[in-house]
Amino acid sequence: MADGTGRQRRAYIGSFTSAGGRGILTAAVDDDSGALTVLGGTDAVPNPSYLALAPAGDVLYAVSERPEGALAAFEVTGDAPRLTGPPVPVGGTPTHLGLYDGHVLTADYGTGGVTAVPLRADGGLAPTASGTLRHTGSGPDPEHQQAPHAHQVVADPSGRWAVSVDLGTDSVRVCTLDATGRPVPHRETPLRPGTGPRHLAFSPDGRHVHVLNELTPTLTTCRWDATGGVLEPVAETDVLPGAPKDRAYPSGIAVSPDGRFVWTATRGEDVLSVLERQGERLRLRATVPCGGAWPRALTAHNGFLYVANERSGDVTWFTTDPRTGLPTARGSVAAPAASCVVFG
Repeated sequence: MADGTGRQRRAYIGSFTSAGGRGILTAAVDDDSGALTVLGGTDAVPNPSYLALAPAGDVLYAVSERPEGALAAFEVTGDAPRLTGPPVPVGGTPTHLGLYDGHVLTADYGTGGVTAVPLRADGGLAPTASGTLRHTGSGPDPEHQQAPHAHQVVADPSGRWAVSVDLGTDSVRVCTLDATGRPVPHRETPLRPGTGPRHLAFSPDGRHVHVLNELTPTLTTCRWDATGGVLEPVAETDVLPGAPKDRAYPSGIAVSPDGRFVWTATRGEDVLSVLERQGERLRLRATVPCGGAWPRALTAHNGFLYVANERSGDVTWFTTDPRTGLPTARGSVAAPAASCVVFG
């Protein structure tokens, strides 16, 4: 199906070039079947593991996940993304990015912080970052929590706050930007020690936040006050039935448009979990195979769920039952070392 410009709707798949990925792939989207058809791609930056689109859909931003990493911007009017300028160093092995208040923010896993890069009027990147907010702290897991590890940063639905998830400190931080574009702290909310929060997703009404934990297979539901920028944990729910057979690493999270269901992906177990909202709490309803191996990211789009399976090198897609939330596999496309999928 075409978008408002008459061009067929597009998806963009990030990957790890260090593991055989092809960089960023552009795919056509069939809105009726959910099918993706790869059109082209670029390996102009190494390990473009996470992507975000400008609101107008004409510029794509990518982190380059490696030590002393970078942020890149691509023009995406054709079948192969094209760099708009040199990548901007952000340091810290960036794993995620989000648009906020005229900037792109990166979550820097290696150094444990959030870096801001200003946007030009044309959507390109300023040549240097405007500042970095360094996180502090650690957690009880000596292997994964010896230091801060910022894993995700997003704007809240109101656009007033930037919210970052830190796996190393078991906490979620809320920040803003000062007059110079430097991220400044507003509030830090601790979660249960040792959970290792990885990614979060807001409810459609903007009143709750679901935080997926990587070091324990659980999801923490929090109230969200957008007026004060306050996060309040309410409940923690298992995303797997019973103890995992092997070490399980939850990764991706998505919420249904009506907020009734939350879906999560777990590496190691290689499953998708269906959780149903009951008041302010969630209940695990079922798990189903993810259709591949090592599901790194999960995206809900236009009634379908898309899973980027890193180790099997594909993206799978599912329909979901509106009554039960249960996913049903519908297809897949090859995407070596896939790490995420975003839609224009």
